[in-house]
Amino acid sequence: MDKEARTQVDRVERLMKSIGAKWKPAIVFCLVFGGRQRFSDLRRALPDITQRMLTMRLRELERDGFVKRTVHADAPLRVEYEITPLGMTLHPFFKSLCDWGIDHEPAIRRANRAADRAAARGV
Repeated sequence: MDKEARTQVDRVERLMKSIGAKWKPAIVFCLVFGGRQRFSDLRRALPDITQRMLTMRLRELERDGFVKRTVHADAPLRVEYEITPLGMTLHPFFKSLCDWGIDHEPAIRRANRAADRAAARGV
């Protein structure tokens, strides 16, 4: 692989780390379609995510500029999360990926089953 191609691959890898890590698409989806939400709202919307993982992913999304965190000094303390304009630009990308998945999931499942059968035969 030449240097330019390697640079492109590295760029894609960095971007996928920013947007593709487990739970990030689901969190972005919740904020795009649910608007500004409190941490507890996101936990209810994503019941299988742990509190620690949600906190970690929200911090990463905030660090990358996709999510804005607002702390309200009310009693009790209230923290809200919302998608940023940069985060909104991910919506068409995720929508396109979902559409691709709908179109190609049957072929992927067939390939998985074929590979599993071959592995079971020791091929």
